[in-house]
Amino acid sequence: MSADLILYTHPMSRGRTVRWLLEEIGVPYQTEYLTYSLAMKTPEYLAINPMGKVPALVHHDVVITETAAICAYLADAFPQAKLSPALDDPQRGTYLRWLFFAAGPLESAIVNRTLGLLTPVDKEAMVGYGNMQRLLSTLNHALSQGDYLLGDRLSAADIYLGSALNWYLYMQQIEAQPLIQDYCARLRQRPACIRAAAIDDALLVKPEFALPE
Repeated sequence: MSADLILYTHPMSRGRTVRWLLEEIGVPYQTEYLTYSLAMKTPEYLAINPMGKVPALVHHDVVITETAAICAYLADAFPQAKLSPALDDPQRGTYLRWLFFAAGPLESAIVNRTLGLLTPVDKEAMVGYGNMQRLLSTLNHALSQGDYLLGDRLSAADIYLGSALNWYLYMQQIEAQPLIQDYCARLRQRPACIRAAAIDDALLVKPEFALPE
Protein backbone atom coordinates (compact mmCIF):
# COMPACT_ATOMS: atom_id res chain seq x y z
CA MET A 1 0.00 0.00 0.00
CA SER A 2 1.16 3.53 -0.72
CA ALA A 3 1.55 6.02 2.12
CA ASP A 4 1.25 8.74 -0.55
CA LEU A 5 -2.52 8.21 -0.57
CA ILE A 6 -4.26 7.61 2.76
CA LEU A 7 -8.00 7.21 3.30
CA TYR A 8 -9.31 7.83 6.80
CA THR A 9 -12.64 6.12 7.12
CA HIS A 10 -15.10 3.89 8.95
CA PRO A 11 -16.62 0.88 7.16
CA MET A 12 -20.13 2.33 7.57
CA SER A 13 -19.59 5.92 6.54
CA ARG A 14 -19.38 8.11 3.48
CA GLY A 15 -15.87 6.77 3.18
CA ARG A 16 -17.47 3.87 1.30
CA THR A 17 -18.04 6.27 -1.59
CA VAL A 18 -14.39 7.29 -1.63
CA ARG A 19 -13.22 3.67 -1.48
CA TRP A 20 -15.40 2.84 -4.46
CA LEU A 21 -13.85 5.72 -6.39
CA LEU A 22 -10.35 4.60 -5.41
CA GLU A 23 -11.15 1.08 -6.61
CA GLU A 24 -12.41 2.50 -9.92
CA ILE A 25 -9.17 4.46 -10.30
CA GLY A 26 -7.09 1.41 -9.47
CA VAL A 27 -4.20 3.06 -7.63
CA PRO A 28 -2.70 1.71 -4.39
CA TYR A 29 -3.82 3.44 -1.21
CA GLN A 30 -3.53 2.99 2.52
CA THR A 31 -6.57 2.82 4.80
CA GLU A 32 -6.69 4.15 8.34
CA TYR A 33 -9.84 3.03 10.15
CA LEU A 34 -11.34 5.15 12.89
CA THR A 35 -14.10 4.07 15.24
CA TYR A 36 -17.13 6.14 16.13
CA SER A 37 -15.71 7.11 19.49
CA LEU A 38 -12.89 9.29 20.72
CA ALA A 39 -10.74 8.04 17.82
CA MET A 40 -12.20 10.73 15.57
CA LYS A 41 -11.65 13.41 18.21
CA THR A 42 -7.97 12.87 18.98
CA PRO A 43 -5.64 15.85 18.46
CA GLU A 44 -3.85 13.89 15.74
CA TYR A 45 -7.00 13.33 13.70
CA LEU A 46 -8.47 16.76 14.39
CA ALA A 47 -5.31 18.18 12.83
CA ILE A 48 -6.40 16.41 9.64
CA ASN A 49 -10.13 17.10 9.89
CA PRO A 50 -11.17 19.60 12.56
CA MET A 51 -14.78 18.44 12.10
CA GLY A 52 -13.81 15.11 13.67
CA LYS A 53 -15.58 13.14 10.95
CA VAL A 54 -14.70 10.75 8.15
CA PRO A 55 -13.83 10.44 5.38
CA ALA A 56 -10.67 12.41 4.94
CA LEU A 57 -8.00 11.88 2.34
CA VAL A 58 -4.31 12.75 2.47
CA HIS A 59 -2.47 12.78 -0.85
CA HIS A 60 1.19 13.62 -0.35
CA ASP A 61 0.89 16.86 1.67
CA VAL A 62 -2.66 17.71 0.55
CA VAL A 63 -5.56 17.14 2.94
CA ILE A 64 -9.06 16.90 1.49
CA THR A 65 -12.30 16.52 3.43
CA GLU A 66 -15.97 16.53 2.34
CA THR A 67 -16.87 13.56 0.19
CA ALA A 68 -17.81 15.48 -2.95
CA ALA A 69 -14.55 17.43 -2.77
CA ILE A 70 -12.56 14.22 -2.32
CA CYS A 71 -14.27 12.69 -5.35
CA ALA A 72 -13.61 15.76 -7.49
CA TYR A 73 -9.98 15.90 -6.34
CA LEU A 74 -9.26 12.23 -7.01
CA ALA A 75 -10.88 12.25 -10.43
CA ASP A 76 -8.69 15.19 -11.46
CA ALA A 77 -5.55 13.90 -9.73
CA PHE A 78 -5.69 10.61 -11.64
CA PRO A 79 -6.82 11.57 -15.15
CA GLN A 80 -5.83 8.16 -16.53
CA ALA A 81 -9.03 6.77 -14.96
CA LYS A 82 -11.09 9.16 -17.11
CA LEU A 83 -13.57 9.84 -14.31
CA SER A 84 -13.70 13.58 -14.85
CA PRO A 85 -13.88 15.53 -18.12
CA ALA A 86 -10.85 17.71 -18.87
CA LEU A 87 -11.10 21.47 -18.46
CA ASP A 88 -11.60 21.94 -22.20
CA ASP A 89 -14.20 19.16 -22.47
CA PRO A 90 -17.73 20.48 -23.11
CA GLN A 91 -19.05 17.89 -20.63
CA ARG A 92 -17.03 19.39 -17.78
CA GLY A 93 -19.85 21.73 -16.83
CA THR A 94 -22.45 18.95 -16.81
CA TYR A 95 -20.15 16.80 -14.68
CA LEU A 96 -19.67 19.53 -12.07
CA ARG A 97 -23.35 20.43 -12.17
CA TRP A 98 -24.56 16.98 -11.10
CA LEU A 99 -21.71 16.33 -8.68
CA PHE A 100 -22.66 19.39 -6.68
CA PHE A 101 -26.39 18.94 -7.23
CA ALA A 102 -26.00 15.70 -5.28
CA ALA A 103 -23.89 17.35 -2.58
CA GLY A 104 -26.13 20.40 -2.25
CA PRO A 105 -29.84 20.41 -3.17
CA LEU A 106 -30.34 16.63 -3.04
CA GLU A 107 -28.74 16.07 0.35
CA SER A 108 -30.38 19.16 1.84
CA ALA A 109 -33.80 18.04 0.67
CA ILE A 110 -33.39 14.50 2.03
CA VAL A 111 -32.01 15.64 5.39
CA ASN A 112 -34.71 18.26 5.87
CA ARG A 113 -37.50 15.82 5.05
CA THR A 114 -36.00 13.12 7.29
CA LEU A 115 -35.86 15.60 10.17
CA GLY A 116 -39.42 16.72 9.49
CA LEU A 117 -38.31 20.19 8.43
CA LEU A 118 -40.83 20.98 5.72
CA THR A 119 -40.31 24.23 3.83
CA PRO A 120 -43.42 26.43 3.66
CA VAL A 121 -44.52 27.05 0.09
CA ASP A 122 -43.91 30.78 0.40
CA LYS A 123 -40.32 30.11 1.61
CA GLU A 124 -39.24 27.67 -1.13
CA ALA A 125 -37.11 30.33 -2.78
CA MET A 126 -34.89 30.30 0.32
CA VAL A 127 -33.76 26.68 -0.09
CA GLY A 128 -31.62 25.35 -2.91
CA TYR A 129 -33.92 22.47 -3.80
CA GLY A 130 -37.19 24.43 -3.89
CA ASN A 131 -39.44 21.47 -3.13
CA MET A 132 -39.16 17.69 -3.30
CA GLN A 133 -41.34 17.35 -6.40
CA ARG A 134 -39.18 19.76 -8.38
CA LEU A 135 -36.00 18.09 -7.15
CA LEU A 136 -37.14 14.59 -8.13
CA SER A 137 -38.32 15.83 -11.52
CA THR A 138 -34.90 17.40 -12.12
CA LEU A 139 -33.11 14.24 -10.98
CA ASN A 140 -35.23 11.98 -13.18
CA HIS A 141 -34.59 14.18 -16.20
CA ALA A 142 -30.83 13.90 -15.62
CA LEU A 143 -31.03 10.12 -15.30
CA SER A 144 -33.11 9.79 -18.46
CA GLN A 145 -30.26 11.01 -20.70
CA GLY A 146 -28.29 7.76 -20.74
CA ASP A 147 -26.79 5.04 -18.59
CA TYR A 148 -24.80 7.66 -16.71
CA LEU A 149 -24.95 11.40 -16.08
CA LEU A 150 -22.67 11.97 -19.07
CA GLY A 151 -24.52 9.55 -21.33
CA ASP A 152 -22.51 6.35 -21.75
CA ARG A 153 -19.53 7.70 -19.80
CA LEU A 154 -19.06 6.96 -16.09
CA SER A 155 -17.72 9.83 -14.00
CA ALA A 156 -17.00 10.60 -10.36
CA ALA A 157 -20.35 12.40 -10.30
CA ASP A 158 -22.07 9.05 -10.85
CA ILE A 159 -20.12 7.46 -8.02
CA TYR A 160 -21.04 10.25 -5.64
CA LEU A 161 -24.68 10.51 -6.71
CA GLY A 162 -25.12 6.75 -6.99
CA SER A 163 -23.73 6.17 -3.51
CA ALA A 164 -26.10 8.75 -2.07
CA LEU A 165 -29.15 7.41 -3.90
CA ASN A 166 -28.38 3.82 -2.92
CA TRP A 167 -28.28 4.88 0.72
CA TYR A 168 -31.46 6.94 0.46
CA LEU A 169 -33.27 3.99 -1.14
CA TYR A 170 -32.00 1.61 1.54
CA MET A 171 -33.17 3.98 4.26
CA GLN A 172 -36.45 4.61 2.42
CA GLN A 173 -35.70 8.33 2.37
CA ILE A 174 -36.44 8.71 -1.33
CA GLU A 175 -39.13 7.27 -3.57
CA ALA A 176 -38.14 4.08 -5.42
CA GLN A 177 -38.86 5.43 -8.88
CA PRO A 178 -37.91 3.32 -11.94
CA LEU A 179 -35.15 5.56 -13.33
CA ILE A 180 -33.54 5.91 -9.91
CA GLN A 181 -33.74 2.17 -9.20
CA ASP A 182 -32.32 1.21 -12.61
CA TYR A 183 -29.48 3.73 -12.29
CA CYS A 184 -28.51 2.48 -8.83
CA ALA A 185 -28.70 -1.16 -9.87
CA ARG A 186 -26.45 -0.45 -12.87
CA LEU A 187 -23.84 1.17 -10.63
CA ARG A 188 -23.96 -1.57 -7.99
CA GLN A 189 -23.01 -4.09 -10.66
CA ARG A 190 -19.69 -2.43 -11.40
CA PRO A 191 -16.75 -4.63 -10.31
CA ALA A 192 -15.08 -1.76 -8.44
CA CYS A 193 -18.27 -1.09 -6.48
CA ILE A 194 -18.55 -4.77 -5.57
CA ARG A 195 -14.90 -4.91 -4.48
CA ALA A 196 -15.16 -1.78 -2.37
CA ALA A 197 -18.35 -2.92 -0.64
CA ALA A 198 -16.82 -6.31 0.15
CA ILE A 199 -13.83 -4.69 1.85
CA ASP A 200 -15.96 -2.54 4.13
CA ASP A 201 -18.69 -5.13 4.73
CA ALA A 202 -16.11 -7.62 5.98
CA LEU A 203 -15.19 -5.21 8.78
CA LEU A 204 -18.72 -4.52 10.00
CA VAL A 205 -18.84 -7.76 11.97
CA LYS A 206 -16.05 -6.55 14.23
CA PRO A 207 -17.24 -5.14 17.58
CA GLU A 208 -15.06 -2.05 17.33
CA PHE A 209 -16.93 -0.93 14.23
CA ALA A 210 -20.40 -1.28 15.73
CA LEU A 211 -22.49 1.81 15.07
CA PRO A 212 -23.37 4.02 18.05
CA GLU A 213 -26.89 3.50 19.41
